[in-house]
Amino acid sequence: MSLETVPKDIRNLRACLLCALVKTLDQFAYDGCDNCEEYLHMKNNRDAVYECTSSNFDGLIAMMSPEDSWVSKWQRIARFAKGCYAVSVTGKLPPGIVRELRSKGIMYRPRDVSQS
Repeated sequence: MSLETVPKDIRNLRACLLCALVKTLDQFAYDGCDNCEEYLHMKNNRDAVYECTSSNFDGLIAMMSPEDSWVSKWQRIARFAKGCYAVSVTGKLPPGIVRELRSKGIMYRPRDVSQS
């Protein structure tokens, strides 16, 4: 796991609306999302960071070995990069991004479990 994936501060934490990865606002703006960068293009784009992440999330999961973790399978993060993930993320991706994901064959399911 890269140290750039681990949040460097407890302030300004945000969670990716597509994969629930948690990083600081600056980390998303500098590095993008380790799982979703090819779709969300957050690297060096602070506007995209605000659109595609949320500061309103619940719980944290530190995932170190996704292939051995039943929690990562339950949370649908088993194929993602090692790091810290939110249990539930409030918010939805903008409709234009959802359409773009769908056109690439990616099914978007919001990560807000309070609305299930």
